[in-house]
Amino acid sequence: MNADDIARTLASHARWLSDPETGDCADFRGADLQGADLRGADLRGANLRDADLRGADLRGVDLWGADLCGADITGANLRRADLMGAYLEGVALPTE
Repeated sequence: MNADDIARTLASHARWLSDPETGDCADFRGADLQGADLRGADLRGANLRDADLRGADLRGVDLWGADLCGADITGANLRRADLMGAYLEGVALPTE
């Protein structure tokens, strides 16, 4: 997934968070997001199931209630990320 696709998905997700009739919930299921810069993104309720987030910059990302089941976030920067209520079954977590 390229940076433009990510930006469009995040913009639609932001609209969805404000008014579900005006946007779509972010669906990054199985997406290749290796090394993606998602700093500060509001991904509450997003679908990141089985996504490849290795090395992604997730600093300050709000993942409350997001589905990360089976995602690979090894090497990702999770500093100040909010994982409260996120679904994390089978997630490959950073080792550092």
